[in-house]
Amino acid sequence: MTPINLLKNKYFLYATEFFSGMSVMAVELGASRLLAPYFSSSQVIWTIIIGTIMIAMALGNIWGGRVADKNPDPARLYKRLLLAAVWIAAIPFLGKYLIAAISLGVALLTEKNFLVIASFLSCLIIFVFPLMLLGTVTPSLVKYTVEDLDNNGEIVGRLGALNTIGSILGTFLPTFVTIPTVGTAATFIIFSVLLALLSLLYFISVRKKAAACAVSFLLIGLFSISSVKYSFAFWENDLVYEGESIYNYLQVKENDESVILSTNVLAGVQSIKMKHKEFTGMYYDYALAAPYMAGAGQQADSDILILGLGTGTFASMCASYLDSPNIDGVEIDEKIARLSSQYFDLPKSVNVHVEDGRIFLSNSDKYDVIMVDAYQDITIPFQMSTVEFFTMVKEHLKEDGVMVVNMNMHSSKEGSINDYLCDTIASVFPYAYTAKVGSGTNMELFASENGDMLTVFSEELSAIGTPALRQMMEKVEESLQPVREGSLILTDDKAPVEVLGMRVIDEIIGDELHYYKNIIKEEGLEGLDF
Repeated sequence: MTPINLLKNKYFLYATEFFSGMSVMAVELGASRLLAPYFSSSQVIWTIIIGTIMIAMALGNIWGGRVADKNPDPARLYKRLLLAAVWIAAIPFLGKYLIAAISLGVALLTEKNFLVIASFLSCLIIFVFPLMLLGTVTPSLVKYTVEDLDNNGEIVGRLGALNTIGSILGTFLPTFVTIPTVGTAATFIIFSVLLALLSLLYFISVRKKAAACAVSFLLIGLFSISSVKYSFAFWENDLVYEGESIYNYLQVKENDESVILSTNVLAGVQSIKMKHKEFTGMYYDYALAAPYMAGAGQQADSDILILGLGTGTFASMCASYLDSPNIDGVEIDEKIARLSSQYFDLPKSVNVHVEDGRIFLSNSDKYDVIMVDAYQDITIPFQMSTVEFFTMVKEHLKEDGVMVVNMNMHSSKEGSINDYLCDTIASVFPYAYTAKVGSGTNMELFASENGDMLTVFSEELSAIGTPALRQMMEKVEESLQPVREGSLILTDDKAPVEVLGMRVIDEIIGDELHYYKNIIKEEGLEGLDF
């Protein structure tokens, strides 16, 4: 096939438009999954990804139009696609190291807006160039396919439609097929190969660039092999499981003391199983006060709902300390639910529901205790932080029922995300109390319509027969502080939880960076005890 026949046929050019549009969206979704374990998957990070990619595409459109007018040789376009393919294949291999290096550099230079700056620079350096190359496709193809003015509108419309249809498939395939099935790294490789094959077919037809094609496929093959055992947390050596689901990056770490589930490679514990201790030393211990505040501590067959089950730390503790409780655990991520029995010994008596927490709640019965534990760094689901949601929780509590909410971003500044949550909850529940967890940044909030909830709690404590449990509950009782209603209210219409959460995360990171910078300044790198 000669290049003239290839261009006149147009179907190959249409295929180029289709698969380039598909690849753009696949790379965008891959970008979100590559960045999420390091920076979260909040709306803030998505905004940075989308904005950066739109910049790349705009630059590519301008550049592609100019070079097509200057030299309308299709070989130039397919060389750009070949280069983009190699770059995209290299992302899984090099991306994690670039993110680590960029994060370290930003940490050394600034103490504010770390997440925004580090994620923006990572996205800029890793993704702008290949997507700019893909952005040159449409204006170049317009040049090759439009032959006269009689049907130029139809041709351009057809190219736009093919690009859009490809983008639609490029959205659904990674999300529902490739990422949960074979992972982020393999997803990059798959779409890299598609682009490389387009270029290969073109250069075979014109009998050119055989060496360039061979080298490109060799590099893609090497990157593919290097990504077979891909790990986001490449520095960890105690991982027993690392994988991905539709919703999360998943990491299970095990040592002599515990098994931990985390959805972030840098920090955070979503669930934990202690091997040799009764209590975790974390917020789960404090949350165990909720059944006793509801008068269900000594009651058989109490009803407990956990929104944000994770792998079941709180559920396991309730099953261990309470008398045959009926526990419903709701977890939106099916893979996390599977890990609960595989690594965390979740009791079979716990009823696991794979569903969105708010949707499940709207169709549920009433409970003695409802725990809200769906908040994960700045990726707080806004629909589970509003007046409307907490009103729904109140409606699904029994007469003396208690809601406990785990808030994991304590801040010393006014107007923080926790201030908003406290004010919002206090506007719904007449009685609410907080307990600052001894270690970490978590705070537990207990709320009820029962004005005697603390009296009930004290009475229940006296009946606890386990000394360690009684001591833990007394610790909670001593730390309780009343919550007063304020004006910082979150609603379904207005709940800027990502922005509020990002401020607290930046504050926490800033404090940590300031601490380590002082050590380096006073003692040098030797002062860092890794």
